Amino acid sequence: MNARIRDLSNEAFAARYGCDRFVATVLGNRLEYVLEHVCQKLLACAFSPLLRDFYDFAATITGPPEAGYPTPVVSKTFMAFTGTMTESVRNTIEEYGPERLRPGDVIIANDPYRTGTHVNDVLFCRPVFHDGQLTAFVTIKAHQLDIGGAVPGGFSANKTSVYENGLVLSPRALMLGGEPVRETWTLFIDNARFAPVLVNDMQTLVACLDLGEQLVMASLARYGRPALLGAMHYVCDADAERMASALARLPDGQWKGEALVDCDGIDDKEEFPVRCTITKHGERIEVDLSGTSRQARTSINGTFLDVKATVGVALKFLFDPNGRFTSGMYRSVDIVIPDGAICSALPPDGVVFAYGESTNALLLAMLQAMSEAVGEDAVAGDVGSPNLHTARGFHPDGSMWIAVGVAGGERGPWGATRAGDADSFSIFYQANSIDTAIEVSETDSPVVILRREYVTDSGGAGYNRGGASVLKDSTFLQPAAHNLITLRLKQPTGKGVRGGGDGALGGVWLWHTRDGERVARQDTSAASYGTALRVAGRFDPGTGLPSLTGEYYWYGRDRDWATESGAVWRYVTNGGGGWGDAFTREPARVLRDVRDGYVSLQGAARDYGVVVTGDPLRNPEGLALDLEGTRTLRERKQP
Repeated sequence: MNARIRDLSNEAFAARYGCDRFVATVLGNRLEYVLEHVCQKLLACAFSPLLRDFYDFAATITGPPEAGYPTPVVSKTFMAFTGTMTESVRNTIEEYGPERLRPGDVIIANDPYRTGTHVNDVLFCRPVFHDGQLTAFVTIKAHQLDIGGAVPGGFSANKTSVYENGLVLSPRALMLGGEPVRETWTLFIDNARFAPVLVNDMQTLVACLDLGEQLVMASLARYGRPALLGAMHYVCDADAERMASALARLPDGQWKGEALVDCDGIDDKEEFPVRCTITKHGERIEVDLSGTSRQARTSINGTFLDVKATVGVALKFLFDPNGRFTSGMYRSVDIVIPDGAICSALPPDGVVFAYGESTNALLLAMLQAMSEAVGEDAVAGDVGSPNLHTARGFHPDGSMWIAVGVAGGERGPWGATRAGDADSFSIFYQANSIDTAIEVSETDSPVVILRREYVTDSGGAGYNRGGASVLKDSTFLQPAAHNLITLRLKQPTGKGVRGGGDGALGGVWLWHTRDGERVARQDTSAASYGTALRVAGRFDPGTGLPSLTGEYYWYGRDRDWATESGAVWRYVTNGGGGWGDAFTREPARVLRDVRDGYVSLQGAARDYGVVVTGDPLRNPEGLALDLEGTRTLRERKQP
């Protein structure tokens, strides 16, 4: 076994990495700086809302084939891409042929079984040369607004074969020597809707790669090729050591976890559990997915590369949240993946598109499995799913509009940790996106966001509270067809840890237009749910409210939900899980939650054993604690 980096003498360090510690550190930070510039340029210049607002892309710098394609830096954007990027570059370049590469080339690919995620995520690779030698790759994987296929935008959980997914690109050149390859650009234009947006975005992506190449070449000119490659290995080695050291501190053992994907797009008769067995020994850990359900019959599957990304994200969350994410972190990790499972589907029937459903289920299964083993570092469950809603229609002039990730349950809560209460308005754990501004959404498509608010008593109770469910009401001003992907509503996804409570269940409802009249703005009272069409979730038969024992309603019973102008959709996300015993939460923090609407007066007494007096609606600042009543209530509820 090699000596730890910190134990190397200056001479031994230079011999291993081709530079001294100072230069290796400078170049490691410099590579992060390069990616920050590349990503900022893309955010500033992108045309598609999925890039400019949703952060649905990732960038990396990767070493050359002779070095084994090390990936020392990954951008702080869409986390679900992180673990797939090294193999994406390796598979793409090896199939294309590294000997064919020249300065100014851009090589692309998008096949999920080669590069992970889904076909809309196109990989753009720019080789970087120094003194005629292939030295690095600047790479961006970026979601394209459309890639053809049966469903505009692609977001559907009902596709049953890869041929419905859209254009599949084996590795090929988009640019050669700085000049566009016309047949590749034409292939996009001829097969994708919204071609003007795609062309503009692709030109922007090429410009971003140009910038990345220039910045890497500036470092090469100053420090040389051996130093840059050495710094890449140093950063990856340091990450590998951090993960190995973190694992060594954990007692050896074996733990099991499971999470449920409710159904697929065929019917609601078959459930798809995702199971993992985690075994840790010394500085190594194995994640075994044996026992996970077979691949789904429709497009909610992921690939083995998505499993790798998910395992990496989970281990970083649990063991090294402050460290870099590099290809080196996986050296202490073994992953066992059965072929043809929902997380590792095979073509042509194992259609991959909504990969975030199965992979985030795996992430939550891992967090739950390890919750006792990691003690106070346990992480509670989150909203559980991307909850994507896609709407489309035609403007009066006949042109098509599309709204992706605007009117659904895309933003929701995280789970609590020992660091504090969870955020309530994020996106599922494997993403890292901001929210599209309401004004921008309403400008881009004929939608009006009527309401967006938190749901009282929905976050899992705990010493640290889980994030609250998010309620969103939206109406479309033109007739529209809607595709829903809501697959995590049978069970709470926000599982509590360390004695914390589970988050509440969510659901989806629809008020249809009657006799051509717009639906009146709905209130959020319990009575309002009784007048709505129950679209997706588990509901009480009488009230229509979410219920763990209620009847399950399957989103896929209507393949394309059609609405007339003025219909209203309501999404309520699942709540986040709590951390720790709720009866140890300081009463003053519970009082603040009641004042802010996270917890009701009844919930404070029931879930936290805290008696709060006053009227939180009419006089929130006049609320007060009944400390004697709290003491009595907590003593009465002690086991």
